[in-house]
Amino acid sequence: MKMLKEGSHRLFEKDPETVKVVSEILLDLERNRIDAVRKYSKEFDDWDPDDFELSEAQINEAVSRLDTQIIEDTDFCQANVRRFAEAQLKTLQPLEVEIRPGVILGHKHIPVKSVGSYIPGGRYPMFGSAQMSIIPAKVAGVNNVYAFTPPVKGEGYYPATINAMRKAGADRIFVLGGIPALAMMAFGMGVFEPVDIICGAGNKYVVEAKRQLFGGYCGIDLLAGPTEIMIIADDSADPSLVACDLLGQAEHDPNSGTALVCFSEDFGKRCNRELERQLEALPTKDVAGLSWRDNGRIYIADDRDEAIAISDDYAPEHLELHVKEPDYYLGRLRNYGSLFMGAETTVAYGDKCIGTNHILPTGRSARYTGGLWVGKFLKTVTYQKMTPAASRLIGEVTERQCNIERMLAHAITARVRVERYANA
Repeated sequence: MKMLKEGSHRLFEKDPETVKVVSEILLDLERNRIDAVRKYSKEFDDWDPDDFELSEAQINEAVSRLDTQIIEDTDFCQANVRRFAEAQLKTLQPLEVEIRPGVILGHKHIPVKSVGSYIPGGRYPMFGSAQMSIIPAKVAGVNNVYAFTPPVKGEGYYPATINAMRKAGADRIFVLGGIPALAMMAFGMGVFEPVDIICGAGNKYVVEAKRQLFGGYCGIDLLAGPTEIMIIADDSADPSLVACDLLGQAEHDPNSGTALVCFSEDFGKRCNRELERQLEALPTKDVAGLSWRDNGRIYIADDRDEAIAISDDYAPEHLELHVKEPDYYLGRLRNYGSLFMGAETTVAYGDKCIGTNHILPTGRSARYTGGLWVGKFLKTVTYQKMTPAASRLIGEVTERQCNIERMLAHAITARVRVERYANA
């Protein structure tokens, strides 16, 4: 393996100053509740409405400002997400099996009761993120989804986001951003019950707030840092398309991770030249250029298996295959958030429209988790039942095990059943 271009790979990291700031704000929000929410909303977003929750009239008014094409396109995208989530749900079946005579074990999938969905704003109004967290939750059977999006300074809120939240199935919609939004989700604050899971992407303060709230207050989807793309491309690929797709992710953030794995120095150089050429005309070149300069990598792999090893070590959020035989990689790759097979697909399709989820692991966390999906909102719980004769048999073994571990009260619970069902 050879490096044609070096770059960094920004991982999720605990910045001590961010940890401190978020901790202090969360503590204030937990103690002072809505008063603190208003204080920070005014301070950070200059936003102090009579009510952070939108009324039905406000929602309808926002939607009325949209062109028909925007509404139709949102419906198209959401239909794809919903169909895929419904298909995923069908793979999650209950189980009941008799593992020994009279010993019956099972599992079932129970949806969580409530979810807080955060739809980010910031540099880009990513209204397409609404369907990614709301639709899978509703398909899973979640009773209540409370959706939050930050205000747009000087505009109030972005109508396309409100439409997407409503169409996706949000039960209540709030215009509130950042740490106060996540605090309201986790603490409830008398507005609604504290949620069971918080999901959605955001800036470093949102990510840190999710990290601090996790466990003690609620579950989370995952901790997502700067976005990433890796492309594996052989010499059959089109360098202009490879360059275009790398820049497509680079525009997200100066810290975006962008990487190409190819098999010849000549192809790598052609892609690099093409990327620099396209960058000159790119409207978002100020961000994309920084990302490619600081984080862009070009690997030259000796063969396909080394390319797979490089990719699995990087564990990219998004992985594109511009190769002759994509199925070879599909059967061997292990670590990625979502895989785009062939030049016909691209990350933007997954981000916006095709139906797979775009809330995906970053910072090498694809080594141990996939992205958000309908199963995230389901608890797989087990149960057991047995006949009296089976209880006697299991009880005898259990009692001996408990005595060896010196857990005598446990042993007694087994012994009383052995005696009770002695004649079974």
